[in-house]
Amino acid sequence: MSDFVPPQNPTLEWASDVAAEMLRRSGLKYISLVPGASYRGLHDSIVNYLGNKDPEIVLCLTEQAAVGIAHGYAKVTGKPMGVALHANIGVMHAAINIFDAFADRMPMVIMGATGPIDAAKRRPWIDWIHTAADQASMVRDYLKWDDQPGSAEAIAESVLRATLMASTAPMGPTYVCLDAALQEEPLGGPIALPNPKYFPVGAPPGPDSASLEQAVTALKAAKKVVILAGRVSRDEDDWMRRIQLAEALDAKVYTALKLAASFPSSHPKHERLLPLFQSKGDLSALSEADVVLSLDWLDLKATLGAVDRAEDGSLTVIQSSLDRYAHTGAVMDYLGLPRTDIMLLADPDTTTQALLTALDVNDPASAVKPKAGVIEPPTSHTISMAHLAEATTKALLGRKATYACLPFGWPTTAAHFDHPLDYLGADAGGVIGAGPPFAIGAALAMQDTDPGRLVVLATGDGDLLSGMASLWTAAQQGLPILAVINNNRSFYNDERHQDRVAQARGRPRENKWVGQRLDDPPPDLCGLAKAQGWATVGPVALPEDMPAAFDQAMASIKRGHPTLIDVLVDPNA
Repeated sequence: MSDFVPPQNPTLEWASDVAAEMLRRSGLKYISLVPGASYRGLHDSIVNYLGNKDPEIVLCLTEQAAVGIAHGYAKVTGKPMGVALHANIGVMHAAINIFDAFADRMPMVIMGATGPIDAAKRRPWIDWIHTAADQASMVRDYLKWDDQPGSAEAIAESVLRATLMASTAPMGPTYVCLDAALQEEPLGGPIALPNPKYFPVGAPPGPDSASLEQAVTALKAAKKVVILAGRVSRDEDDWMRRIQLAEALDAKVYTALKLAASFPSSHPKHERLLPLFQSKGDLSALSEADVVLSLDWLDLKATLGAVDRAEDGSLTVIQSSLDRYAHTGAVMDYLGLPRTDIMLLADPDTTTQALLTALDVNDPASAVKPKAGVIEPPTSHTISMAHLAEATTKALLGRKATYACLPFGWPTTAAHFDHPLDYLGADAGGVIGAGPPFAIGAALAMQDTDPGRLVVLATGDGDLLSGMASLWTAAQQGLPILAVINNNRSFYNDERHQDRVAQARGRPRENKWVGQRLDDPPPDLCGLAKAQGWATVGPVALPEDMPAAFDQAMASIKRGHPTLIDVLVDPNA
């Protein structure tokens, strides 16, 4: 590989230099991208004006990966990363992952580009097909804000505003589309750039005094309080305040596999980690509660409805959330409209702090000893999901690890999360292929956030295959990720759907596998991962071979290699 030639006394000379300079001033550490001619000016400015630092280019093989990596980075840091997308085709490729970030309320600053708006400046054919009249319209329904600046001065403000908008709760992706011709125009003289210190994001809003007083009165009078710990921050101080509040209220706390770790599962007040789909049996404490405090809980209406409390006059529902500010009529990610008695239109972590102050809680949160999380799998000649969960948990004992995601069917009895970075939550938009880039973005962020923490990609074969091209970036960046693949050689969740439909219609359930099985031939997951620069172990087919396979994988991780272990799981075991 050729040596990098650092810039020599770079000066602000081109319109694209302004965009690069504002990305740096806005605090963006990385920008993920697939190269494209529509933003060749910006690319040059990042490399030869900024010196490929702050932001540093994270090279990807697909636009889906570029957006997914920024999404995973935000899941860890709560801060935006940059993304660059090539013309209209880059936006089309990335659209599903932009929606995913929007549904997850995760920030990112996307730099798009279009062919020259001035038709006289377009190259024949290629610039014409890569120019759009309103490029952002393809994804505007799931953007917080977008712009197409028409001058170098406008670029400066647009990039700064995009960062501010993405970072303001409820957070989300923003998009700035740069005219290819404008990027390559010389400045022609000095230009004044805004200083971000005069444009702070600001603290997220807290609850109004009247609503807070109502909530405090209800909580003080309550005999049985339930806290639904939902979409909250990864900050350790916020985590400890949630523990303080639960202890002060003698409340039972539910968390959810849909969401990132929000409360220690080893704490005596933790009632249950709820599966993706809840039933009445999962929510016995909620059935008996007289007050429920929702800290931006996802799908509150469905949770209350599962125990017939949605219209129950004996229950007081306190909701703290800013999420309604993100709702549009374009996509239904706002879910059902929940019944609420006291609405705290506020950030849930700010609300927790305000409640502690109003309740005069000064006692420190109690220390929690993490559980081992090991479960006993059934005796079987094939590997079950319980076997996989047990083997993974045992392999990770004694070290800090972050699950970037978990596959369908992962037993909640094996999921013990006692730090806000132990689990980053399920894929908010239900996007297949999202898991691998999430893990890569999380590992990228972990280099600065918590360098000793191992990122674990626990996912299915379908998700891995769809996101396979993203693995190359992990190898190129030298990120030692552990990928544990639940390989049932099928789109098995959809097999179950076909089984239900056939049963309801009185048709042969035996045909549920048709159009679902990944077999004849089975994809060579290890071969594909090796081709992306990963070390691999497997396929592992027998329960008794699991310990040695994980030992081999962990030894590879210690040597600094991203490592994939392919485990053949029997979904019926």
